[in-house]
Amino acid sequence: MKNFHVSTTINGDDAEFICTPDETLLDVLRNRLGLTGAKEGCGTGDCGACSVTLNGRLVCSCLVLGAEAEGAEIETIEGMADGDDLHPLQRVFIDKAALQCGVCTPGILVAARSLLEKNPEPTDEEIRYWLAGNLCRCTGYDKIIKAVQIAAAEMRSV
Repeated sequence: MKNFHVSTTINGDDAEFICTPDETLLDVLRNRLGLTGAKEGCGTGDCGACSVTLNGRLVCSCLVLGAEAEGAEIETIEGMADGDDLHPLQRVFIDKAALQCGVCTPGILVAARSLLEKNPEPTDEEIRYWLAGNLCRCTGYDKIIKAVQIAAAEMRSV
């Protein structure tokens, strides 16, 4: 099997890695690059725990091959905070207890950020639709939806 040398941008920084043809982007992020925020919940793209953005598009990194990252721009949960300052979504999720075990939280935050970048004033229905690919077995979704609404309002007022 021939390995691939991949040059990409992750969270605004240039990155390079070698991966096998069958290695997923999730495996590369976690095992080769030490970016462990994205979690493997299902490995089949059904839970959203491994959500990242790839060239501005929300994807399940367990369904993308590492080699497909060549020349791409990837954003992960690790790139969400600005230094020591949490992203408004992260801060509100903590303040409003919109998380529990934390397995799904990084994927939900990445998905919510992606939504708010496209639609800074979403309705409850739009938030629910956008987050439908992210499964949470601990909190239910009411606190999550409310946290996204609050963060969206804060972000609009800045």
